[in-house]
Amino acid sequence: MTSLIARAALFGNPVRTQARLSPDGRYISFLAPKEGVLNVWLAPFPDLERARPITADRKRGIREHYWAYTGGHVLYVQDEGGDENWRVFSVDVESGMEMDLTPLAGVQAQIVGLSAARPNIALIGLNDRRPEWHDLFEIDIVTAERGLVEKNDQGFAGYLEDLQLRPRLALKTLPQGGGELFRRTAAGWESFLHYGQADSLTTRPLIVDGDGTALVLSALGRDKAALMRVDLASGDESLVAESACADIADVWLHPRTRALQAYAVDYLTSELTPMNSAAARDIDTLAGALGPQFTVTSRTLDDSIWVVVVDDPLRALASYLYERQSGAVTKLFDQRPELAGKPLQAMQAFEIRARDGLALISYLTLPAGSAGSRPEKPLPLILDVHGGPWARDSYGFNPEHQWLANRGYAVLAVNYRGSMGFGKSFVNAGDGEWAGRMHEDLTDAVQWAISEKIADPGKVAIYGASYGGYAALVGLTLTPEQFACAVDIVGPSNLITLLESIPPYWRSFFEDMAHRVGDPRTPEGRAHLTQRSPLTHVARIKRPLLIAQGANDPRVKQAEADQIVAAMRAKNLPVTYVLYSDEGHGFARPENRLSFHAVTEAFLSQYLGGRFEPIGADFNDSSIEIAAGADFVPGVAEALRARPSIEAA
Repeated sequence: MTSLIARAALFGNPVRTQARLSPDGRYISFLAPKEGVLNVWLAPFPDLERARPITADRKRGIREHYWAYTGGHVLYVQDEGGDENWRVFSVDVESGMEMDLTPLAGVQAQIVGLSAARPNIALIGLNDRRPEWHDLFEIDIVTAERGLVEKNDQGFAGYLEDLQLRPRLALKTLPQGGGELFRRTAAGWESFLHYGQADSLTTRPLIVDGDGTALVLSALGRDKAALMRVDLASGDESLVAESACADIADVWLHPRTRALQAYAVDYLTSELTPMNSAAARDIDTLAGALGPQFTVTSRTLDDSIWVVVVDDPLRALASYLYERQSGAVTKLFDQRPELAGKPLQAMQAFEIRARDGLALISYLTLPAGSAGSRPEKPLPLILDVHGGPWARDSYGFNPEHQWLANRGYAVLAVNYRGSMGFGKSFVNAGDGEWAGRMHEDLTDAVQWAISEKIADPGKVAIYGASYGGYAALVGLTLTPEQFACAVDIVGPSNLITLLESIPPYWRSFFEDMAHRVGDPRTPEGRAHLTQRSPLTHVARIKRPLLIAQGANDPRVKQAEADQIVAAMRAKNLPVTYVLYSDEGHGFARPENRLSFHAVTEAFLSQYLGGRFEPIGADFNDSSIEIAAGADFVPGVAEALRARPSIEAA
């Protein structure tokens, strides 16, 4: 029998991750645990063995860091308990002196731009004046001196800067849906491009380059988002690249000039197309050494050395150095070396047809021992639903898939209508279809898996976070016979309260949400939202439910979990409620991730019959609370009794 992969190997802290090169190539930084918490480490290039920590976070861990173009400072962002009120910190890598560049309580900071042309300056957005809109400031990375650049009285949703960190493009969303792009002229902001609601998710500016032109993703006049070049002086547009099967997904840019080098299209898998002979050589060299699934994540300013990450289901995110002149590719580290030699499973990419013929790009991972693309006999199936919904699943290493497949489940991820990356007709087909055709796509995929003898029809679970958590609640309420159980992670239960409690800085996106989900300001919209809310249909639930929630979630607030749990308990329906006092929209602390996955693994085993690793010490140092239903999951009550400070409700 295949050995169990320890949960800690998949969901604990990585040993090392997020390698970043300093602009001058003198240093390499990365994230690694310090006393169990992810911090920034620094090494002289390329000697990782001489690395030392330069930050000392003791709470949630640092998840993103960036090099300033000074070459001597690292920036990182951090919030408090998952509240997403980000602050920007600067660290002098030689002295270790750390400075809070945005010391404002209850304010969200956004790093808008950095440039080698002005190495000491960070262009940062702050919503301290009005919580709905971010003003633009230049902040000195060394002194923290702050100066106002742009007072956002126009209600702009965002800005793009040039190499001098001057705001050159601005985006404004419109009350009727869609948006308007503005360019900065000598006379001020001038509108130059309108687009309607149908193009709002497939049209956006990407970058202003050193030639005074902008790269823009646009689906205007076409279905798939193409890469366009816009002359900011004249407003003239020209086509750079397009694909017949999917939107342009990513671009390679020179770090100093922002000149376009290559672009990617992600349909079943991601494919790169070079824009010049040098990029063609790079792609051929890297593909030959590493295979086709790689991402460039960091570069020196002269573009001579890159960090490249292999994102393959069987290779668990390995990081490499690439020296462009010699073509040498050298391994830096495995992010999770404890997975080496473990029974990781391949991921299959294919199309499933929905009942109306729409092609749904999907990904299947099977347990060890499955012959080819199908198991020897139907298996318990986990339908793993992505969040957003304006996002997508992609091919690559997926710890959730590997974990569940290792426990004996087939795992199916489906890009249902409304998912991003497949053109505007596909994403717009989800308008008004929460708990409608979007859910039918998921049930169609389950029926496909049953008909293909992949899934045991009596042992199918639906699992997901955010919109995926909502989909899990919809699965139990609107199709109560379809699923044996469900796992909802930070999912909304009441669409009216969801839309009425969004963060104020989402105001620019509200009209789009109202159009695509339902408008709580109109009687018709409220009726639609009520009908599509799982809370309305709680009485139809027949199968067990596990809910996990962060108490500080600013997007899907704790009330979304509280109200459906209360409704289920009032009707004596089986629900287990896991709550984290120090988390937001997802679980950042590894102790919390491990405790959640321990509960989930036991829950799924109870109702689907898969294997599970005992909870053991996985509640240790976690803030987990079981607010309801501890006795519905094997081992949970016992684990709680081992922690006298936490009591089961």
